[in-house]
Amino acid sequence: MKSFLLLALLAGPVLAPAADNLKAFPPAEAGMTRVVINLPPQPDEDAFRVELIVGQTVKTDAVNHYFFSGALETETIEGWGYDRYILRKLGPMAGTLMAPEPGSPLVDRFVTVGGEPALRRYNSRLPLVVYVPTGVEVRYRVWRADPKTSTGAPG
Repeated sequence: MKSFLLLALLAGPVLAPAADNLKAFPPAEAGMTRVVINLPPQPDEDAFRVELIVGQTVKTDAVNHYFFSGALETETIEGWGYDRYILRKLGPMAGTLMAPEPGSPLVDRFVTVGGEPALRRYNSRLPLVVYVPTGVEVRYRVWRADPKTSTGAPG
């Protein structure tokens, strides 16, 4: 019985509700939305990364490549040391200039903020919190490292 009680006491903080994890993250300001991503636990979380994909679904032609200007900033929350991610403004959309066939229908397409994808650390014990302007969507992709490693040749 004592070992069960000790195990329950040790497991208590791990089983804390997810709402407790959000205490450090302020609510969204007017015109903004707070998006919370809770990741499932993994056996070796150092082998995983998370790519945040921010954008909006818009009608475009089917042949050009489009992107929005903007930057996803990382901000550390004072007193907590946790990171939050903020897209302060979704800039204008730009794209390539290929001519679509005349009369081609417009298609719904998820257009993302341009730039190189940034991979964030995978941590199932703390939510990823992203603040975006209202109407902007946050998607994510989980990347996993191949357990096989390679060596480079001396050169």
